[in-house]
Amino acid sequence: MPFPTQHPLSRRAALPSLAVSLLVALTASAGPVTPTPTLAEAAGLKSNPLSFADGALTLDTHFNSRFEARDNCNDFNSAVNSPTDASWLLTRFRLGALFHPTDGFKLYVQGQDIRELGGSRPNNVGTFGADGDDVFDILQAWTELGDDSRGLSLRAGRQPFNYGDQRLLGNPQWLNSTRAWDALRLRYAKETWSLDLFSGSPVTFVNNQWNKSDFFNTHEGRDAIDSGAWFSSRTLVPWQKQTDFFVINQRLDKLPGAPGAPLGAGGHSNVWSLGTLMKGDPAKLANWDYDFETVLQLGRAGGLSHRAFAGHGGIGYNFSGPWKPRLGVQYNYASGDRDPTDGNSRTFQNYFPGNHALYGFMDTTGWMNLHNPQLNFSVQPTERLKLTFDAMTFWNATNTDAWYSANTTTTVRPVNNAARGASRYRGAELDVNAWYKLNTHVALQAGYACYLAGNYLARTGASDNAHFGYAQLSVTF
Repeated sequence: MPFPTQHPLSRRAALPSLAVSLLVALTASAGPVTPTPTLAEAAGLKSNPLSFADGALTLDTHFNSRFEARDNCNDFNSAVNSPTDASWLLTRFRLGALFHPTDGFKLYVQGQDIRELGGSRPNNVGTFGADGDDVFDILQAWTELGDDSRGLSLRAGRQPFNYGDQRLLGNPQWLNSTRAWDALRLRYAKETWSLDLFSGSPVTFVNNQWNKSDFFNTHEGRDAIDSGAWFSSRTLVPWQKQTDFFVINQRLDKLPGAPGAPLGAGGHSNVWSLGTLMKGDPAKLANWDYDFETVLQLGRAGGLSHRAFAGHGGIGYNFSGPWKPRLGVQYNYASGDRDPTDGNSRTFQNYFPGNHALYGFMDTTGWMNLHNPQLNFSVQPTERLKLTFDAMTFWNATNTDAWYSANTTTTVRPVNNAARGASRYRGAELDVNAWYKLNTHVALQAGYACYLAGNYLARTGASDNAHFGYAQLSVTF
């Protein structure tokens, strides 16, 4: 049943008003981010044979196919053959056109078709975690005034948000549908820094109808708008290759049961995230690297006073040698709600992230109510082949809050008496992955992951180990 619209006038007024407010408040304090390559440059379109009229019109194509096999990845229960305990083939095709007749003007449109073949999950995007079907639809449609690699530019229309390591806002390419926003983005870029001001509403992918964002959809119950400012510099700290500062606001008017956090809660949310991201340059640190990201949240979530915190920290050493080995450790934390009856919200809100692989390839975990130490190792035997091995363990930050999955909209185990009295140790995951670049246009990827169930699972229900394997082919022009 469709959800009724909530506060349509205030919702539609919020997008431009937030963008203008951010512009007025922050233009004077412009700071740096690494200049982001244009979409044509990122896709390698300068050498694309599908370029016409002296480069004024360039087409791009992308095809991705991935075979997946999963067992117990959601319920950790070998006695039940759930829809997610199966194998299937995912396909994704994109066709894009970039019209760039003159400096200072771009128009880009990209269509996407996704399918899920085989398995027993419903072919609806998001149902039982399904990638689902979405017959050819609009993924991107934006126009840009100015040049986003230098000076002032404005991009308006359907576009991705991809900031930092995508821990809060991202368009994860592992997700077959990926993610998009109907948005405005104002950027000022210099050679070594940039500042983005943005405001947009996330798009919901639904088969057999045109995809709409919350901003334009009158039959949803979430009304999400993400706005913010993101500053990034490559030279602000001499030994760092990236220094970012950001503020992001998420507003929701959510009905209980509508997708998105806070789960199960309805009412108004207005959550501010203030954070920083820093990455050390191994070329300036005797082969050492590091990255740190911290986020403080304030505001209201689901009608409750909200305060939460999350952090990521990692350090690694890059050994000399032909295989370029790297050994690293990292730790991820996100607060949970220690007292759900006190009228306050303490569960970190993960927004709309690209969580895949950040907390394990099995996608069991979001950046919410979490302790997650990791050991990471990689080698590159050839310029075309890269191998990685990751070992990680997981704990609840508190057992009075749920275990949230990577999609941030479902729980692996709910909060009940058994959960409150259990160990906080969820288990451990081992991942092995390989990437092979056949040539400029063709890439292969394959991997296997195993989740070893911990005491928290054993005390709260089924606790069988889980397995996941995949093989992927990508072709891009």
